[in-house]
Amino acid sequence: MAEGRGLATDRAALLALYDLDAGGFRTLDEITAFSAQLCDAPIALVSIVEDVRQRFLARCGLDAEETPRDVSFCARAMLGDDLFIVPDATRDPRFADNALVTGPPHIRFYAGAPLVASNGDPLGALCVIDTVPREHLTPLQHQGLTLLAKQVMAELEARRRNRDSMLRQQMDAAAVADSDRMFRTLADTMPQMVWSTLPDGFHDYYNARWYEYTGVPVGSTDGEGWNGMFHPDDQDRAWGRWRHSLETGEPYEIEYRLRHHSGQYRWTLGRALPIRDSDGAIVRWIGTCTEIHEQKLMMEEREMIAHELSHRIKNIFSVIAGLIALSARQHPEIREVADDLRDRIMALGRAHDFVRPHSADSAPQMGQGLGRLRGVLDQIFAPYRTATGSRIVMTGDDPQIDDRSATPLALLFHEMATNAAKYGALSADSGRVELHIEQEGADMRIDWIEQGGPTAVAANPEGFGSRLMKLSVERQLGGRLERDWRPEGLRLSLWIPTRSMSRAAGKA
Repeated sequence: MAEGRGLATDRAALLALYDLDAGGFRTLDEITAFSAQLCDAPIALVSIVEDVRQRFLARCGLDAEETPRDVSFCARAMLGDDLFIVPDATRDPRFADNALVTGPPHIRFYAGAPLVASNGDPLGALCVIDTVPREHLTPLQHQGLTLLAKQVMAELEARRRNRDSMLRQQMDAAAVADSDRMFRTLADTMPQMVWSTLPDGFHDYYNARWYEYTGVPVGSTDGEGWNGMFHPDDQDRAWGRWRHSLETGEPYEIEYRLRHHSGQYRWTLGRALPIRDSDGAIVRWIGTCTEIHEQKLMMEEREMIAHELSHRIKNIFSVIAGLIALSARQHPEIREVADDLRDRIMALGRAHDFVRPHSADSAPQMGQGLGRLRGVLDQIFAPYRTATGSRIVMTGDDPQIDDRSATPLALLFHEMATNAAKYGALSADSGRVELHIEQEGADMRIDWIEQGGPTAVAANPEGFGSRLMKLSVERQLGGRLERDWRPEGLRLSLWIPTRSMSRAAGKA
C-alpha cells in the first residue's frame, strides 16, 4: 500500500487538468447506478478528494454533493493499490467516531476502488456504501468494482485538455478497447443473459450465458435472428415493444417465452437501457434476459387459489343472505330488520365481487369502472335506476379503490341510498341525489347532496345505520364525516385519505 502517495501533490493544479467544474458526467452517473446494482448497495459514489473536501462527481442514493476531507473514507481508499474495504465502521477504530458513521448516512460497510491517474497521482475512489455491516464483496463484485473504477478513470482521462492530440487519441482508443474487453469479461461471468445492440437495434453481442441457455450456435442470433427465439405468440408483441423503444429511447421491458436449449419455451423478463453520449444521443443499447418461469407459474397458481377463495367467500355471502331470508319467513315479525340486513350483506357481496371477482365472467371489464369507485357505486345504486336514468347522479373524479376500501365504502353508500329511499330525497318521485367527488389536498372529498325530498330532520337518538356509517368512515378508512340537515335535503360530506382508497394511490 502506497501510504504516502499523492500527499505532496498540488491537488488544485492536478484536479484542474480534468476540467471537473464543466460538469457533464452522464456516463459516471450510469457507472454509479450500475455499481450500486452490482454490489447490492444503497449508495454508490465517484468521489474526488481535494485539499479540504471530497466532492462527488456522480452519486446514487445520497443527496450530499460533498463532505469535509477529514471524514473521508475515500481519502484512504485512493492511496491503495486494491479495494479498500471496511466491513463494519462502528468496530473500526479509524472510523468509529466518524461523523458519517455516527450520523447520516450512517456508514457501516464501505468498499472503495482507487481512482489513480496515468502518472500515479491518486484522485479519489469509486465506492459503494451500505448501512448494515457486511463481511466482504463477492469475487464477481470485487472484480466488477475494480473494472468499473478503471472505466471511471478512462472517462476522467478523456477530459484532460493539455495533452498532445495524437497521444490523447491513442489513449482514448486503448481505453475504449480495454473497456470493451473488461465489459465482455464481466458480462461472461454474470448469471444473467446479457446482450448489446447498435443504436439502430442491430444485435451484435451476446454473452456466454445466452448461448449456454439457448443452445444456438455463436452468432446465429445476431441482427434480427433473436426474434425467432421467442414463442410464436409473443414475437409480434416483442417486436412492437422493441421498435417503440428504438423510436422513443424509452427503456425496454417485456415478459415473453424464450426457447430453452431443451426445446421448452420458458418465461423470461427482457430489459434494456440506452447508453448515451454527452450530447444525449444513443450510442448503444445494453440488455439482459432473466428467467422468471418458476415465479410466473407460482403467480398463476396464487391467482387460481385467490379466485377459488373469492368464489367461496361469495358463496358465504349468499348462504348468510339465504339464512336471513329463511329466518324472516319463520318469524314474520323480524322481516323488516331481516330484509335490511340481507340488503347490506348483498351490497358487501357485490363490492367484493367487483374488486375480487371469482371468475373472468364475474370480473368487471374495461369501461365498466374496473378498480374505480364509480364502478362499485354503479353496483350499489343499480336499484335506483329508472327508465330515464339514475336518480343518483355522480360527477367529478373517479378515484382508484381496492379490496381494502371497497367493503366500508359499499356499506356506507348502501346505507346512504337506503336511508334516502326510506326518509330522504329518493322517497319522493321528484327527488334526486347528486354525488360529487374531488381531490382536496391529501384527501378525497365526497359530497352527498339530496334535493326534492321531504324536509331533512336529524335522527335523535342516533340509529344503528348512522353508527355503522361513522364506523366505516372514521375507524376503517381513517376519514371524517359531516352532516348538514338542510330544509331542502340532507348534505353529507366525507373526507377520506387518498392512501386509504387504494394501496397504489398511497404509494403514488
